[in-house]
Amino acid sequence: MTVRRVALLTAGGFAPCLSSAIGGLIERYTEIAPEVEIIAYQNGYHGLLTGNFVVVDETARKHADVLHRFGGSCIGNSRVKLTNAEDLIKRGLVQEGDNPLEVAAKQLEKDGVDVLHTIGGDDTNTTAADLAAYLAEHNYNLTVVGLPKTIDNDVVPIRQSLGAWTAAEQASVFAQNVIGEHRSNPRMLIVHEVMGRNCGWLTAASSLAYRKWLDTQEWVPSIGLSRERWDIHAVFVPEMKIDIDAEAARLRAIMDAQGNVNIFLSEGAGVPEIIAEMEESGMEVPRDPFGHVKLDRINPGQWFANQFAELIGAEKVMVQKSGYFSRSARANADDLRLIKSMTDLAVQCAFERTSGVVGHDEEDNNRLKAVPFERIAGGKPFNIMEPWFQDMMANIGQTVEPAETVAGH
Repeated sequence: MTVRRVALLTAGGFAPCLSSAIGGLIERYTEIAPEVEIIAYQNGYHGLLTGNFVVVDETARKHADVLHRFGGSCIGNSRVKLTNAEDLIKRGLVQEGDNPLEVAAKQLEKDGVDVLHTIGGDDTNTTAADLAAYLAEHNYNLTVVGLPKTIDNDVVPIRQSLGAWTAAEQASVFAQNVIGEHRSNPRMLIVHEVMGRNCGWLTAASSLAYRKWLDTQEWVPSIGLSRERWDIHAVFVPEMKIDIDAEAARLRAIMDAQGNVNIFLSEGAGVPEIIAEMEESGMEVPRDPFGHVKLDRINPGQWFANQFAELIGAEKVMVQKSGYFSRSARANADDLRLIKSMTDLAVQCAFERTSGVVGHDEEDNNRLKAVPFERIAGGKPFNIMEPWFQDMMANIGQTVEPAETVAGH
């Protein structure tokens, strides 16, 4: 089947791959099929529902390589769930009685789109799956090809999501400055809160990257510049059991010995306990259109800081969040290589009219392919039994046991 016009959209939270993935798709189409028209819906599914798009003109095609130098998304994102009609009506994106999937399908048909490329995480691609199913059921001749974007690296069954490597690297860079604050006060507690609703991969990978940076530095302990003070003293992820009292006793000893404690914390760690506290006190738990707890509103980092501060005798507490710093960075070399391989295959899938999410399928020997939408899901847990994580935690001196509950639900 002929491909005459393709559409691009990015959705959900940012990751350090969006602009580069857009650039990669534009470059590949221009390289092998310059006659194919490309449009880009503005602000993700928001633009699709409202018919707001721009045409990728000759200037944009000629300078598509520039997009690899920037983070964010040049075509804009939003959080829109096409099956949440109530939310979309409230936001004025559809009318009362409309089926949002039908509105989106008719807009794609009106715009003459043969292939839709979605670049997003599990919410974006499960929404794309709903749309693809609706299109197939109602005989719309349109192919949907997704690219997996999430700094959490938690899309099932994708081995590595676009942007996650860069986000871990950037969280380490952020921490290199923040942890310099450990001598700003005696008995200092620093909590570095890292994004990761259900999955601790980013926190773990950020911790590993930071400690590798420590390995490259020179130290002058006699004047107080010691690796021990700059090191990470605890890592908490949703997949781990967290014994506050036992950890407090261990960290109190570190605080007494050297005068500071540094914690890397996944924002999803401890969330079930926080939710339970809120519900017991009669407070409403804020949630987004996808039903996710709004983590910025319940503030896990501050909750953990409050738990530990008194127990370890901290005189001053600092909670710093690296999420927005990390997720808006431009893609690093590792991610650029991954983006190139995935965008090339995404274009091939477009011409073969094969729908799915492009990625290395962990359930098929990590083969790079278009994984059928019905197999895509979010919330893939980080495997805390990974040897590199076990080694790191043993070096830190922290016990690792699986959690009994999953954070964020």
